[in-house]
Amino acid sequence: MTDADFLPFTRPDLDEATIAGVVEVLRSGWLTTGPWNAKFEQVLSEFFGGRTVRAFNSGTITMEVALRMLGVGPGDEVITTPLSWVATANVVLAVGARPVFVDIDPVTRNLDTSAIEAAITPRTKVILPVHLAGLPCDLDAIGALATRYKLRVLEDAAQAIGSTWRGRRVGSFGDFASFSFHPNKNATSLEGGCLVLPADADPQLAERLRLQGVRRTGLDGMDVDVVGCKANLTDVAARVGWGQMQRLDGFNRRRTELAKAYFAVLDAMKLAERGVQLPVRDFADSNWHMFQIVLPSAVSRAAVMQALKNRGIGTGVHYPPIHLFTLYRKLGFKPGDFPHAERVGAGILTLPLFPAMRDGDIGRVCGALDAVLREFGV
Repeated sequence: MTDADFLPFTRPDLDEATIAGVVEVLRSGWLTTGPWNAKFEQVLSEFFGGRTVRAFNSGTITMEVALRMLGVGPGDEVITTPLSWVATANVVLAVGARPVFVDIDPVTRNLDTSAIEAAITPRTKVILPVHLAGLPCDLDAIGALATRYKLRVLEDAAQAIGSTWRGRRVGSFGDFASFSFHPNKNATSLEGGCLVLPADADPQLAERLRLQGVRRTGLDGMDVDVVGCKANLTDVAARVGWGQMQRLDGFNRRRTELAKAYFAVLDAMKLAERGVQLPVRDFADSNWHMFQIVLPSAVSRAAVMQALKNRGIGTGVHYPPIHLFTLYRKLGFKPGDFPHAERVGAGILTLPLFPAMRDGDIGRVCGALDAVLREFGV
């Protein structure tokens, strides 16, 4: 088997127009934040219904900036999910606050909205839901809780670009929303992210926090009134992101087609009857960022991944439960705290899904998966 035969779990799709556009940016001499950032932010604003958007060099830093804009700090609590990329909780620690985890819904794998209210205390400032794999959380229920308890919402929508909630595009309504443009996302800017701001947020504060807290006036005036960071996006990255946004709708349509094909083959394999949990069949709201199954607890995920790799199939783990990492155990979290997240996190497996996949690749993946699972008695 050659490298060309290996099917990764994801692969970005950059067209020739974007590659040529990057060359133009490189030749322009303006490589850092400049005119292409403005164009990228404009197309993002249009995508999110005219809301104010600021671009950053990662999705992670947009969440930290949002928390700082909301004044979250030591003594405050942020409610979130234990089943996400660790950045979701790390940004809470970065501003000196404490993450308060709430277990997931075992079917959707998103934050269990029915359990949020019991976790609210006088120290709670923000609810931070994650739209895992592009499947949106119940934003109506979360919004109602936020209104009732006078809390703010920061959506970790890193994986949800193009997803909708009851017909409305995620990020086009609500409070703060953070998106990622990492290479494994539905649209990439190589590295990068954006923060969608609510009407009461100050875009200039977001800009100052993005670049060392600097405020400029005139040609030579400079002041710093807040501790910022170095999180601006280069114009090279912005040009890639702009090109990706032109193709996003097509990317997401193809992902939906591939997800439907997966279900057709996996249903024929009777995988659910064999103890393997399939994702929610959402073809209305999800952008199908990932196609994830959950293996039975008796099966070694690592062994399954290795066996699939030997057959030329790449897979991923998204994600181990955050609260079981050493850093979070030191904060007092322990096994058994969030049983649904622990079960799903121990068995979740991401299968290949990206727009450039061929129709036949679905059969190849499922055939290999079927053979491997039978070897392990499933």
